[in-house]
Amino acid sequence: MTARILVVDDVLPNVKLLEAKLSREYYDVLTAMNGPDALEIVEREVPDIVLLDVMMPGMDGFEVCEKIKSKANLMHIPVVMVTALSDTADRVRGLEAGADDFLTKPVNDIALFARVRSLIRLKIMMDELRLREATSSSFGVADSESTEVEVGGGRILVVEDREIYARNINQALVDNHTVTMVSGADDAVAAARAADVDLIIVSLSLQETDGLRLCSQLRSMEESRQIPILILVDDTPDQMERLVRGLDLGVNDYLIRPVDQNELMARCRTQLRRKKYEDRLRANYHLSMTLAVTDPLTGLYNRRYLESHLENLMQRAVQNDQPIGLLALDIDHFKAVNDTHGHAAGDEVLKEFATRVKRCVRFIDLAARTGGEEFVVVMPDSTREVCMAVAERLREAIAEAAVPVPDQDLEIPITVSIGVSESQGASDSPAGILRRGDDALYAAKNSGRNKVVFDEQDTPTASAQGA
Repeated sequence: MTARILVVDDVLPNVKLLEAKLSREYYDVLTAMNGPDALEIVEREVPDIVLLDVMMPGMDGFEVCEKIKSKANLMHIPVVMVTALSDTADRVRGLEAGADDFLTKPVNDIALFARVRSLIRLKIMMDELRLREATSSSFGVADSESTEVEVGGGRILVVEDREIYARNINQALVDNHTVTMVSGADDAVAAARAADVDLIIVSLSLQETDGLRLCSQLRSMEESRQIPILILVDDTPDQMERLVRGLDLGVNDYLIRPVDQNELMARCRTQLRRKKYEDRLRANYHLSMTLAVTDPLTGLYNRRYLESHLENLMQRAVQNDQPIGLLALDIDHFKAVNDTHGHAAGDEVLKEFATRVKRCVRFIDLAARTGGEEFVVVMPDSTREVCMAVAERLREAIAEAAVPVPDQDLEIPITVSIGVSESQGASDSPAGILRRGDDALYAAKNSGRNKVVFDEQDTPTASAQGA
């Protein structure tokens, strides 16, 4: 997982040290030594993360952070303040300015890389949401972005089994938010599934429950997968090690005890603001795109959206030097289904086929219906090997069970042929990658069906018996 990171510090040795550490981890590092230069680079390069020194002459880190977060096209960029300041009031001021986290000098390498990985995952998701909204805006059906996000009235689930800690957290939050307190994992899972929650706070010092395992479970559940998690940790070596593991599991933020109520409120506001911003992007996207660019039968995107979004994806892939994979799918012998059982049965096959496709691909992948029984899946940042593995898994998922047609009391077995293609850099085009995917699809059809073939290859690399 690579990223472009901007390091900002007015002390050259500090810049060089961080640059060397990050470069060794294969990150693309940009540098600036003052606030105005940093803002110019952020506008021009749009980095994935900004590591920002607080104490700089002229324009300090707080002001730089405020300016970044005040712009709609930049506010999604994570900002981490790197500072020698350890006072709680300074952390709160930074959080109020929009900072996502603080790292204290000298920077601990393990904590640095864990935080960077965590924020990169967040940025990837945000970029995908913003790109999809930009695609919908090109059709004139999406609202424009705004930096105004209301963070009051959040619904916060707190998992803490020590009464005094629970009471202090509740006291800090209850005036502005709806707080639900639970003490165990089972109650936490039940509350996350039953309620519309905006933020989950989990203590890693639970006496009867492994807090990290609970975080992992919450992150894997569909109902809580997108909900930010803030963990509370004790200032001990064991807890610091667990904190790093928590960030790698997908935890969004943390607080070290003893918890300052003002810092707790500031960190909660930061997470709630991001959650509501993400919710707004998703809501705008789904509202504006449902009728304009989706196939009414399967709920997948239509060809119009595919072509527009694929062009955006390929432009971004060239800029970031990342591959794009494409799967071209065709249901085998679909005409025979319509001729034998009627179009109503054919519609059931198409809907079930689309459902299985959606189950097999990632959130960032794009699945579209491009014709009668023809489909395409676009996979950003995916190599040939990854695409072939996903295509084979998809082929197996389609073939493993017949499609039930309740109205006719029958089950229809189906299989799929899949052609796989990969982008070829700046000289490639949406039409080119689609054409190569179609060529590979025809090769799969001609070699017996129910197969996966990579473009311009004579022999399928993954296959089953023809259907």
